[in-house]
Amino acid sequence: MTRLSVRTRLALLIGCLGLVVGGVTLLVAYLAVDHAIARQPIDVPAAVETMPSPEEAPQFKAQLLATGQDIRERLRAQTLGPLVDHGLVLAAGLAAASLAAGWFVGGVTLRPLRQITATARRIADRSLHERVALTAARDEWWELGSAINAMLSRLDAAFAAQRQFVGNASHELKTPLAINQTLLEVAMGRSDAPPELIRLGEIMLEVNARHERLVDGLLALARAEHGITDPRPVDLAEVVGGVLTLLRPDADRLRLRVTAEASPVVVDGDRVLLDRLVQNLLQNAIRHNVASGWLRLAAGPVDGDARLTVVNSGPVIAPANVPELFEPFQRAANRVHSARGTGLGLSIVRSVAQAHGGTVNAVARNEGGLEVVVTIPRSRQQSDSNDQMDLITDQL
Repeated sequence: MTRLSVRTRLALLIGCLGLVVGGVTLLVAYLAVDHAIARQPIDVPAAVETMPSPEEAPQFKAQLLATGQDIRERLRAQTLGPLVDHGLVLAAGLAAASLAAGWFVGGVTLRPLRQITATARRIADRSLHERVALTAARDEWWELGSAINAMLSRLDAAFAAQRQFVGNASHELKTPLAINQTLLEVAMGRSDAPPELIRLGEIMLEVNARHERLVDGLLALARAEHGITDPRPVDLAEVVGGVLTLLRPDADRLRLRVTAEASPVVVDGDRVLLDRLVQNLLQNAIRHNVASGWLRLAAGPVDGDARLTVVNSGPVIAPANVPELFEPFQRAANRVHSARGTGLGLSIVRSVAQAHGGTVNAVARNEGGLEVVVTIPRSRQQSDSNDQMDLITDQL
């Protein structure tokens, strides 16, 4: 059911109030005129030249009363009838004027609210540094704008602290891992290192690399959940091309047939996070595939949005287990386990897509594998330029 806007409801409320006032006024006028007519004395002209005899007096008196009542009824009909007709017209006119006045007053009254709403949406889409412009008068709208500005200031400070924490955590967590890797490589590089030490070092390096991937995944997930603070135009086709080149050796190692189609499409977002989104999707499609399988990738504009579709062969996944794949550290029961995975791949994909105002949908294929579709709104600048080009084309 469609809800009426506040302006429409306010106009209807004032219109109904005008209708009620007009109706009550008409009713009061009707009752007042009717009461005045009832109390008005009626002069009945004599119908005979001589006074009636005592025997005819009662009949004559009744005739005079009936004549007076008839005159009063005609007077009431001649007076109240036009009063009701004209009163209904005036009441309808008052209701229409009240409705128009309510629409105008509602627009003027709610104009600051529309400005505050537009500013809040613009801030939500871009950054938290902008503030709502306050009115000169310290009225209710000023109080609302002031409260929103205070909330934005607290959110901005909280996000800044979180970004600083993520940066510090990245440094503090990666530094020991880098030191461990260096120590292991130095120990393994010694000329007198026994074979047992080298094998142990290789295992420790693999564990260390897995920890690095886990830390990178957690940091990327935290960064995506914090939102995009400074969106920039990014061509999704370029991101796909770069990531595909990077992961081509992994696909060749499994002898996967890779088919890619990418059309230029620009989105407003973070290049690093979008790169991680595409990389996680392709790594997921490669690692959870079968030898000599296939992978299809398509990126481009669809219905005004940027759409990225990754379809791959692989083991059969129960449709009921697909939502679990997007939860951190969760894998479907029949999903092929990868020692190189961290359980954060699709979780990061979903968080990055949501941070860019997009969505992610995954469907388990009956033949095996997944079909993942990521939809992200296109850049406003590109949409505006496309609209202008369409207009020019229509004019030509």
